[in-house]
Amino acid sequence: MKSATTSTVSNGAWQRLTERLGALVPHDLLALVDRVAIGAIFWLSGRTKVDGWLHVTDGAIELFRTEYRLPLLPPEIAAHLAAYAEHAFPILLVLGLFTRFAALSLLGMTAVIQVFVYPDAWPTHLSWAGLLLYLVGRGGGRLSLDRLLRLG
Repeated sequence: MKSATTSTVSNGAWQRLTERLGALVPHDLLALVDRVAIGAIFWLSGRTKVDGWLHVTDGAIELFRTEYRLPLLPPEIAAHLAAYAEHAFPILLVLGLFTRFAALSLLGMTAVIQVFVYPDAWPTHLSWAGLLLYLVGRGGGRLSLDRLLRLG
């Protein structure tokens, strides 16, 4: 059986360790890595839907007609919205500009993909949601245009 003293020492050591780890991996670094990582995922997805800069391909529209079929939205509109969102929001995230809005928008997109397109891909979508929820809740950090422009 552990004594109260041993337990207190263990808790104190654990507390010091967690404080040191927290100092090594601050929010600002986490937010920057998070913004770039999730931004890259959506950016690369957006690039598969376009030729050149932002010309949505016929193949992308066909995917929204068949595999990515969404209720209430014609495939032509859905393909354009997805392609533009997958370019605009990652740029905002990497810059750290309107970070919470961009992350929330991509979180909504992730929910749509999960529910209507690939419901069996929940482990992937859950990892995206974890990254995005962190940014929605904590913001882009000091290494962001939000901080520089005092936007939040």
